[in-house]
Amino acid sequence: MKNIDSCPVCKATTFKNSLTCKDYTVSQEQFAIVVCDSCGFKFTNPRPDDSVIGSYYKSEDYISHSDTKKGLISRLYHLVRNYTLNKKMGLITKYVSRGTILDYGCGTGMFLKTCVNNSWKCYGIEPDSDALKLATHNGANVFPSKAVLNTFDANFLFDAITLWHVLEHVTDLDETLNFFKAKLNSNGILVIAVPNHTSFDAQYYKEFWAAYDVPRHLYHFHKDTVEKLLSNYGFKLVETKPMKFDSFYVSMLSEKYKTGSINYFTAFMNGLKSNLKARSAADYSSVIYVFKKKQ
Repeated sequence: MKNIDSCPVCKATTFKNSLTCKDYTVSQEQFAIVVCDSCGFKFTNPRPDDSVIGSYYKSEDYISHSDTKKGLISRLYHLVRNYTLNKKMGLITKYVSRGTILDYGCGTGMFLKTCVNNSWKCYGIEPDSDALKLATHNGANVFPSKAVLNTFDANFLFDAITLWHVLEHVTDLDETLNFFKAKLNSNGILVIAVPNHTSFDAQYYKEFWAAYDVPRHLYHFHKDTVEKLLSNYGFKLVETKPMKFDSFYVSMLSEKYKTGSINYFTAFMNGLKSNLKARSAADYSSVIYVFKKKQ
């Protein structure tokens, strides 16, 4: 196990325990989530060492890596995804009409396929070898590591960099955010989607909230901590957008974790409540943050 000695956001060194959550997907192990006494940032601590963290992704139930369609939850995930892919593309083109895009942590490459179909020059990073094999069939240049991109010309920059539920997984956070700063065009956008632990569904399900997803989720964000973290690396927040479908999907999984089975009506109502109680985009179960470089 790897202990984190300083807060990834503010570098403070004093934390207190917030929750203990179970890995329901793979290992059935318990993991602690701590909260920084200084800035309130939550993160999984201690966490599996980088050399073994990959083993916690080895499950057919991990949809973004397997594309499985087994079970009602997986089928609903795919149904919603086909709609949201085009919404994501619309958000990108609001700021940049065409260009070069990097999808960091691209999974099986479905978003990149949408980008290819909209005439973008597409690149992806995906460390999971099984997911990468699926992604390479979708018409993009997909690599196992960002180190490959350092072999490109120094002036090679991206007009958009996207992370769809990926930043919470990144083990080398400081190195990765500095990479984004170096490789994003001055007029480009950085788009980050992450779960929000201050949402209604997170507060309702507590340690059973599926979006804690320990130990794969190393960090647990809300608007203030996302904005502060990215500001440290020279980015300014320009827009937040809700991911309204996420509350329903997360509530279904959370019901399963809490009770051992899914009461679909209860899950639907809690997902709906979460959306209705959100007073702004930043209060939803998952939030998209759009950043630009500070000028």
